[in-house]
Amino acid sequence: MSSLNKGIDKVEVTLKWDPSPAGTSDHDLDLIAATYTKDDPRGTPDYLVHFDSRSPDGTIILSRDSRTGLGLGTDEAMVLELNRLADTYARVVVGVAIQQRDGRKTFGEIANTAVRVNEGYDELSADDFSAVAGATAAVIAEFGRDESGEWRFHPSVRGFDADPETFVTVMGN
Repeated sequence: MSSLNKGIDKVEVTLKWDPSPAGTSDHDLDLIAATYTKDDPRGTPDYLVHFDSRSPDGTIILSRDSRTGLGLGTDEAMVLELNRLADTYARVVVGVAIQQRDGRKTFGEIANTAVRVNEGYDELSADDFSAVAGATAAVIAEFGRDESGEWRFHPSVRGFDADPETFVTVMGN
């Protein structure tokens, strides 16, 4: 018998921030998604989606990538078609990392940060990183399969003091 409860099918995660002040190095924030299998739901990601990449099966796509925060509206956008992910996947964790090329930068040093998770027109969560102002990276959403195989959303904003390379190794813990 199938479940009458609908899970999460397709979500969009959007990220925006203001450009750095004139004469300073650019603020470069990156959306990152990590997928975890049923065999290793809290271990090593099976694959990552970030700038210059997409999921092998086309279910997770970063459709907009900014290196500066210039422009109006959304600076980065990622679409996750959870309903199309293979049954072998049990978790997807989405995070944001600040590039640290020109010295340590935290969310508190970047003006007007905002991240949203939407399913269609429904806002599942929104955050401005103020609770993790001293962090250099943060997990902003987690999706997991329930016993019936439906995807569920678990809002979570957890800060990390890690460069992007280190963050992707610990974001799913």
